[in-house]
Amino acid sequence: MKLKKQVTVCGAAIFCVAVFSLYLMLDRVQHDPARHQSGGNFPRSQISVLQNRIEQLEQLLEENHEIISHIKDSVLELTAHADGQPAPPRRDNGSWALPPESRPSFLAVSPQDCQFALGAKGEGPDLQMLAVYSLLPFDNQDGGVWKQGFDITYEPNEWDTEPLQVFVVPHSHNDPGWIKTFDKYYYDQTQHILNSMVLKMQEDPRRRFIWSEISFFSKWWDNISAQKRAAVRRLVGNGQLEMVTGGWVMPDEANSHYFAMIDQLIEGHQWLEKNIGVTPRSGWAVDPFGYSSTMPYLLKRSNLTGMVIQRVHYAIKKHFAATQNLEFMWRQTWDPDSSTDIFCHMMPFYSYDVPHTCGPDPKICCQFDFKRLPGGRINCPWKVPPRAITEANVAERAQLLLDQYRKKSKLYRSKVLLVPLGDDFRYDKPQEWDAQFLNYQRIFDFLNAQPQLHVQAQFGTLSDYFDALYKKAGIVPGMRPPGFPVLSGDFFSYADREDHYWTGYYTSRPFYKSLDRVLEAHLRGAELLFSLALAHARHAGADSRYPLSDYSLLSSARRNLGLFQHHDAITGTAKEAVVVDYGVRLLHSLTNLKRVIINAAHYLVLGDKDTYRYDPATPFLSADGTRLNQDSLPERTVVKLDASPRFLVVFNPLEQERLSLVPLLVSSPHVRVLSEDGQPLPAQLSAHWSSATDAVPDVYQLSILARLPALGLRVLQLQKSFDGHTTPQSSVRLYLHGRDVTVRKQEAVPVQVFPAAPDDFCLESQHLRSCFSGSSGLLQSLRCAGEEREQRVSTEFFIYGTRTSKDKSGAYLFLPDGEAKPYTPKDPPIVRVTEGPLFSEVSSYYQHVQTVVRLYNVPGVEGLSLDVSCLVDIRDHVNKELAMRFSTNIESDDTFFTDLNGFQIQPRRYQQKLPLQANFYPMPTMAYIQDMQSRLTLHTAQALGVSSLGSGQLEVILDRRLMQDDNRGLGQGLKDNKRTCNRFRLLLERRSSANKVQDGRPVSFPSLLSHLTSMHLNAEALVLPVAQQPALPALRSFASLSTTLPCDFHILNLRTLQAEDDSLPSAEAALILHRKGFDCSLEAKNLGFNCTTSQGQLALGSLFQGLELGSLQPTSLTLMYPLGTASNSTNIQLHPMEIATFRIRLG
Repeated sequence: MKLKKQVTVCGAAIFCVAVFSLYLMLDRVQHDPARHQSGGNFPRSQISVLQNRIEQLEQLLEENHEIISHIKDSVLELTAHADGQPAPPRRDNGSWALPPESRPSFLAVSPQDCQFALGAKGEGPDLQMLAVYSLLPFDNQDGGVWKQGFDITYEPNEWDTEPLQVFVVPHSHNDPGWIKTFDKYYYDQTQHILNSMVLKMQEDPRRRFIWSEISFFSKWWDNISAQKRAAVRRLVGNGQLEMVTGGWVMPDEANSHYFAMIDQLIEGHQWLEKNIGVTPRSGWAVDPFGYSSTMPYLLKRSNLTGMVIQRVHYAIKKHFAATQNLEFMWRQTWDPDSSTDIFCHMMPFYSYDVPHTCGPDPKICCQFDFKRLPGGRINCPWKVPPRAITEANVAERAQLLLDQYRKKSKLYRSKVLLVPLGDDFRYDKPQEWDAQFLNYQRIFDFLNAQPQLHVQAQFGTLSDYFDALYKKAGIVPGMRPPGFPVLSGDFFSYADREDHYWTGYYTSRPFYKSLDRVLEAHLRGAELLFSLALAHARHAGADSRYPLSDYSLLSSARRNLGLFQHHDAITGTAKEAVVVDYGVRLLHSLTNLKRVIINAAHYLVLGDKDTYRYDPATPFLSADGTRLNQDSLPERTVVKLDASPRFLVVFNPLEQERLSLVPLLVSSPHVRVLSEDGQPLPAQLSAHWSSATDAVPDVYQLSILARLPALGLRVLQLQKSFDGHTTPQSSVRLYLHGRDVTVRKQEAVPVQVFPAAPDDFCLESQHLRSCFSGSSGLLQSLRCAGEEREQRVSTEFFIYGTRTSKDKSGAYLFLPDGEAKPYTPKDPPIVRVTEGPLFSEVSSYYQHVQTVVRLYNVPGVEGLSLDVSCLVDIRDHVNKELAMRFSTNIESDDTFFTDLNGFQIQPRRYQQKLPLQANFYPMPTMAYIQDMQSRLTLHTAQALGVSSLGSGQLEVILDRRLMQDDNRGLGQGLKDNKRTCNRFRLLLERRSSANKVQDGRPVSFPSLLSHLTSMHLNAEALVLPVAQQPALPALRSFASLSTTLPCDFHILNLRTLQAEDDSLPSAEAALILHRKGFDCSLEAKNLGFNCTTSQGQLALGSLFQGLELGSLQPTSLTLMYPLGTASNSTNIQLHPMEIATFRIRLG
């Protein structure tokens, strides 16, 4: 009877689907705009149009017939043996046919949401950095004492009506790792600096000091007495000591991702609020090697009102100094009004050290660095030493210094002057405090007692300077001072002298740049799952059984990821031993985060939560991808199959449902995959290769097609099949290219071996057709389904050498010996072609690089782009850099686009007037080129340097091995290269409504598909096999969200906040949301995934399934300031591009 019912229901379903398909089919013929483009797909004459229509109808009928026969087959299959394995998809005309997607897909974007990318009506900025670059000659003329500037003159009476106000700001720049490790710096220097600071600042209330790195400060705080802590709070309270920026570190701004930038800022701010009760007001970033416009946005949203930057291209400094534009309101390129404006001060000279901060002449300024008094360990390179200030010489000395102050002040618009006084790890001995503070105080006392000089000089903090400037301008902090310019854009790439561009560090030590992102993805996943599991446990009253100790693992991982954002860590510019120290920290946290994820997933998938028992000795789940050492690539765990079923939990950290191929290794080819309720799932079985020609015996790669709930956990089961059912297998063709090598095959997976190289060949999926060169095995062209034209996308590898002159490339600098030369390996590649129903791929094995290009034959995001990975090993190279170049027919001219911190896109222009190395830029997540018809985006899972050196080209530097130091203080080359896996996605999109005016604007956005592709690449689904055990409790998939999130919303984090006891979680969490800006002009047909937008509106109250939102308080980005009052409404609205933080209580 039950079977009859099933057949009746299925029959009815077939009828409905048939009718609906015919309706859709007719609808498509009538309304498909692509089919109406004249001159596009068919001739204009009416008859041929009619003929075409008939052909289309026939084709659609055929498709429809195919769909119905598939459904029939499925129904028969299900009724015949309810627990059976799906029949292997058949091959049609040599390509694989997949069962059709059961759910309709749709893209519903409201027209209002498309307006944002089209641009604002507001007035443009006074200074647009793209335009400034086009304007400047970059001629590097000798400027005299200020070598990179010009001669500064002034009239002595210029300050008669308004005296010069000078703030000398003592600072000590402490790198959390560079030449020494973080701990070694702390024990050798930092603790002494801070100890002396407490002592010496109390000697005179006129003394001031600023500090920025909370990583060091918190370590020191943990080691000092309550009495000393009270003294620090007093110094902060009375304005003598200021915490500037207040992040965990002073982050690199080129390679860091905005998740990690925000996270280290929150970590520092939360620490300050909890321990000292202070909120930073001013930003201080004197050492990052170039500046991203993401940072001013984050500081502004954290309620800071002013910021200082220093390492900017010397030609831009000179230009801004000449036009008095060194201070400006920094505005986001996409900001329609001025809500993102923040006041920014750019230092004018070569460095932040004392010789380059008092004025234009370093020979004079050095004489006022009293650490260099004769008899000390350091002196002045200009051969004129400082002299201690006495009554006899104070008049002459003060006059000499005042002349420098006045000259420097002529470069700025206000009569308030900022003079930093410090350098790396300064003030570590009491003698230095005395030398600097006593001598300067004598000068100040003299200057301030001479009214005819019209100067008032004093020690100050950064905010003392900004406050005085705002007061002079008659405005409140944060407002735009009258007459000051507005600037938009960024400050990459940086050169400090000649043609020494700091563009090498965009790629240096790519292994760790990749590990950074793996840790970041795990941290985000762990934060989300921990917060959800804890909320559900509290809701069920089971929190006493939940491992709250996991919170301290989270906390330590935040700090280790934060530490690595430092501008000598993620940049790859530290000593080898320091790099190892960072690596050990990253790996330690990665291991701990897997534990946090496992514990949370365990609780959330249990059908009966009462059975939950936390046992650290025997974890319920295990994690895939173990790393033996900090410099090892991950190794996948093999799931052992036997008579009893094995269960897997798959975690999708994205806030969108995804249809993904879940890869794992199994011990038997006889396997079938079922959902938790016993329904068979499509899968593909492949060999597992340890090299080009060696298949690992008794290990198989199983790729399962599974629909994963948004921000959820899916339970799958594996069964060893004994009844002859087999999972569809890949077929493999191995081309040896004339090389004499032994091939080790597996019996279960067919491999055909060909001694020669193949002809050019193509692979096809339902979305893409990609063609490859037979001789190189590398990608040559790409065509999207439904397109007539192949797009040439030829891939080649190139090698850059370095100069023969004394200045050579190193960890920081890229100084190539001319254009790149083609990579010529000593042996031709071995090419392995794998084809199967769910994915097909081409692997090319060269001596120094193995590439894999994979097509996913699945509906939705995964199948719409090419997966490209490069395993790079250049450990036998000498002074070489390996680049991968894509060449296309796209008429991009000199324009290309790179992202800043994964947050926004910055248009770039190839500048012919600049050397080749100046045209490289950071690429943390993507770069693209486009013309009126197409856009090609290279998505990346790790930060690397990128450029477009010719029209239609995109080029990325994969690794660099350099044998010498580049004279920037490191004292080492880059010789510790690792085997590194670089992962990419290549996305080709058709542009439907491009126009020249639009493309000329200094702002651009990815499409929604591009955003989602980037997320898929950067937040992979995590496979958690359930440990083998005799009696397994009932498991249920877990969906955390009760509604689908609009697809322009991203949950950046759900970060449980700490309780009074640092190591324990509180009941509150920070929910950080980002609404992405996107471009609607890229065609979105047949995307195969669901996507809607909502004009920025979101109902948070009902968002988390099974949980109530106890409270909701909008706050500043780092939770330091409440924004407005907490209202009862839980509906929020976000503008495009905005990041918003909410303090919430879930339960």
